[in-house]
Amino acid sequence: MSRGVNGGGTRVLGLDLGARRIGVALSDETGTLASGLPTLEAVGSRRDLNTVAALVEKHAAGCVVVGLPLNLDGSSGPQAAKALSFVEGLRRRVRVPVVTWDERLTTVAAHEAMIEAGVRRERRKRLVDQVAAVLILQGYLDARS
Repeated sequence: MSRGVNGGGTRVLGLDLGARRIGVALSDETGTLASGLPTLEAVGSRRDLNTVAALVEKHAAGCVVVGLPLNLDGSSGPQAAKALSFVEGLRRRVRVPVVTWDERLTTVAAHEAMIEAGVRRERRKRLVDQVAAVLILQGYLDARS
């Protein structure tokens, strides 16, 4: 049985960056299953980076996966540039690997999953970032297993 993506059974933190909110997910210790954590309100790059760095420490995460919002054709746009800037800032603040993961259509998939589950519109608005973070992290974990 695998001991996780980093060989040591450490947890992996997943992020879905948005202009207003940051969805957060955390893997189990085996690096097999992603679960949502409370969504963060985006308050500014420096404070957001410090908050995420504190989460890495709190949960003893051995890796951080940040969703990279590429265009449908795979090219980078302004949102991808913002995400990459956040990744670089986070790499300077934490002592664990920070990697990107293609997040194309994860927000759409998150909405569709919640609609199928019968989640009301108001609740979907509050949960979409967390669900997207779970989908990003789970995709990363599945690809690495």
